[in-house]
Amino acid sequence: MSAPLLALAAGAVIGLALGALGGGGSVLAVPALIYLLGFTPAAATTASLILVTATSATALYAHARDGQVHWRTGALFAAAGLLPAALGGLVAGRLPPALLTGAFALVAAAASLRMFRHAPAPEDDRPVRPNRAAAAGAGLGAVTGVLGVGGGFLAVPALVGAVGLRMRAAVGTSLLVITANSLAALLTRGGSAHGIDWAVLAPFTGTAILGAWDGKRLAARVSGGALRRVFASVLLAVAAFMLIDVIA
Repeated sequence: MSAPLLALAAGAVIGLALGALGGGGSVLAVPALIYLLGFTPAAATTASLILVTATSATALYAHARDGQVHWRTGALFAAAGLLPAALGGLVAGRLPPALLTGAFALVAAAASLRMFRHAPAPEDDRPVRPNRAAAAGAGLGAVTGVLGVGGGFLAVPALVGAVGLRMRAAVGTSLLVITANSLAALLTRGGSAHGIDWAVLAPFTGTAILGAWDGKRLAARVSGGALRRVFASVLLAVAAFMLIDVIA
């Protein structure tokens, strides 16, 4: 299969995950860019940020129309992560490719295991604790900056567990956080954009944006638990493959 066709297929899957789960698609974008489309780890993480920024902003609009975005909570969470995301973007360009790939694989594995152990979300939104929201937001921003992932697979559990939002509100609010962090990290990575094949990234991003709209509709029809289990299984397999590749 040619690179543009692979890009179209991979983008659709990533968009579906992002729209349905409020994140997680970007954690598949990096390995897809490296192993399917031939990007270097540094270029893949930068390209992933471009894709995540565009796709998350699109999905955010759809969730906001349904009133599922807590703007004040999301703004606090995102603001705490902006500086760590920008600093992480600067650090990422100085890391060896093998270290970057290995770190990404470990984070992906941890995220998949957390999805398997997912705790039920509260039925009603609890009062927001600013200190906990800021601490979780800062950690998420650092991960976004270094690894080029939106962090939705970490943001949604944090918004549910640490902040106290219901699942649907956490999914919508996470997209605000992802968009802000990804854009902040991307602004510090201008030097790594030269390795990006735009002829591949453009269709990749386009189908991801379309997939995000379909993912939102899918989330309304399929059990959230079933979606998480399927995605967690795929994510764990990808993480194992990346770790084996780094060690071998």
